[in-house]
Formats: sequence, C-alpha cells, structure tokens
Amino acid sequence: MPSAYLTNQLLIAMPSLADPNFARSVTLICEHNDQGALGIMINRPMNMLLGEVFSQLSLNPTDPKLAQQPILRGGPVQLERGFVLHPPDADGSTPWDSTLRVSPTLRVTTSRDILTAMARGEGPEHAVIALGYAGWDAGQLEEEIRSNSWLNVTADEGILFSTPIEQRWHAAAKLLGIDIERLSNQAGHA
Repeated sequence: MPSAYLTNQLLIAMPSLADPNFARSVTLICEHNDQGALGIMINRPMNMLLGEVFSQLSLNPTDPKLAQQPILRGGPVQLERGFVLHPPDADGSTPWDSTLRVSPTLRVTTSRDILTAMARGEGPEHAVIALGYAGWDAGQLEEEIRSNSWLNVTADEGILFSTPIEQRWHAAAKLLGIDIERLSNQAGHA
C-alpha cells in the first residue's frame, strides 16, 4: 500500500495560488510525516551566488564556474539556514555530517562539510543550494492539497539538476501531462 505521505514529491503551485511566498513555485518535499512536512523550493533564485557563500565561509573554490551557481530561496522559514540537495555517492553512501535521505537517489544535507568538499572539487556532481525552507504543521499540507492549492508528482532529478530554474514550474507540471498555463483558476470537487 503506498504511503499517504509526500516525501520525494514535487509540489507544483496551482495558478490560482496567490500567496506571494509560493505563487508559481515548485517545492521538493524532503520530509513528510504525521507531525508535518519540510520542503525546499527549487525555482526561486535569490540575488546571491554560491561564490558569495564560499566567501562568507572563507572557502576558495577550485572551479570558478561553481562560484557562479545561483542560490535558491528554499522557502520563507529560516532564510539563514542552508540546504544542499544532491544525489548520494556512486556507492549509495553519503559522507556528510548531517544528511537526510529523501529517496534512494536524492539526499538533502545541512552541514558545512559538503560545501567545503564542493569548494575543493570533491563534492557531489550535481547540487542545488538553497537558503530557507517551507514548513507545514501536521495536516496543513494535506488541507492545502484538498483545497486545490497544489498538484504533486514524484520528484524528477532531471528537473532538479538539469532544467533551467525559470522552466521548472512548467516542466514539473508536464510530468503530469499538464500545460499549467491552461488550468482554470476555478476549482471544484467531484
């Protein structure tokens, strides 16, 4: 029987979602249980690059291109807290101090050691770095889905790591076979 929880799902904001924090957003649900949910928005670039984070941490990246990677606004909660979304190592391990398993192919790490490794050129091959997160209390996310605020679909690493940031909302909806621009702002229940 499939779980009722949405860990490893992408939440796709419906066109009618007016909350400025989440309008036209795509959020990866990293953890969801009976106590609530934690997610990272993957399509909201901040006016900050990874090089600035490296500088604040006194790290010198070996790859100047890496320093140009945009930092995302992961959500409206704790904007000073960093999250790195990445695949596990080839052997399935994750050598970082504080890592949560989202799925067999996806992890989220919150410890500084992953950024240190990335600056040395030893970090994960693909990574999305975000500041802040989106959080829901127990039952809150389920209620928002029932009220037609969100669509959801299993996370896709191609969207996370390869799709340009500005295309992720449309690309996530296309995983469901939906042109999200054609959805009505009116909701109904059968």
